[in-house]
Amino acid sequence: MKGFRLLLGSLLATVGLLVSPVTVTAAPAPIHFADLNWESGSLITDILRIIVEKGYGLPTDTLPGTTITLETALANNDIQVIGEEWAGRSPVWVKAEAEGKVASIGDTVKGATEGWWVPEYVIKGDPAKGIKPLAPDLRSVSDLPRYKDVFSDPESPGKGRFLNSPIGWTSEVVNKQKLAAYGLTDSYVNFRSGSGAALDAEITSSIRRGKPVLFYYWSPTPLLGRFKLIQLEEPPFDAEAWKTLTDADNPNPKPTRSLPSKLSIGVSAPFQKQYPQVTDFFSKVDLPIGPLNKALAEISENHTAPRQAAEAFMKAHPEVWRAWLPKDVADKVSASL
Repeated sequence: MKGFRLLLGSLLATVGLLVSPVTVTAAPAPIHFADLNWESGSLITDILRIIVEKGYGLPTDTLPGTTITLETALANNDIQVIGEEWAGRSPVWVKAEAEGKVASIGDTVKGATEGWWVPEYVIKGDPAKGIKPLAPDLRSVSDLPRYKDVFSDPESPGKGRFLNSPIGWTSEVVNKQKLAAYGLTDSYVNFRSGSGAALDAEITSSIRRGKPVLFYYWSPTPLLGRFKLIQLEEPPFDAEAWKTLTDADNPNPKPTRSLPSKLSIGVSAPFQKQYPQVTDFFSKVDLPIGPLNKALAEISENHTAPRQAAEAFMKAHPEVWRAWLPKDVADKVSASL
């Protein structure tokens, strides 16, 4: 009987161990990055994610959306980081920043630009390819009405075609308003591509065939690393006129070139408070535009996945990203590559 009681006591003690509460440390929630659907945005996002994951030991993921919906999500802290934010361009961003819900961190790509472009051969020709100048006096957006037949829209006889951004991009609204402000709505069709990749494909196809094409584009991008392009002149920047271009419902938009480009990293206010070390790293990000455009051209030509391209860029240019980080963090990232 004594042996039975000892055996029973031992069994109960074992069961007690099995059912005792165990403290489990919850894994940190992932930091949600915006899933940007253009090459430079994708590349920059993955560079940042690699450093956050490998250097700071924090999990990340991405959530898709248009520029405007992603800025709204950032203001609500549904996402925490937009890797390439053209701050100050959309009313959504301006309002959220004024309310202290978002912040633009750093000056990540100096020399960035955006505007309306044509291939160089449209103005200067290309004797090697047997292309004669089709618009030799084209310099400014004000010259476009007399060259509408050069950029003829195949679906709208008598009008030229202007390739705009995809619907949902802030620049799509701006360019639509610019067409009205520059008096071009009667002479040009506002053609919107379905995605950044579709816009890129349309332009690339035209250039490779030596055809004239008028389009909106920006830098850093693969195109500016691959082709000779000329940016058309626009009226000087005017802050009040700019407000009329970013307002899709303004019936009387005023002419002005776009707001001077400043690329930064957009973060939500709670993220900035919770992760001061990561925010400090973001403030030091500085990507030289020459190597960046070259990397983007290689991505486009070789159809490289963004994560693979980011790792390749970081291996090729350790002096760039190590300058942003404390040595111990940089060493962790370096060991992971």
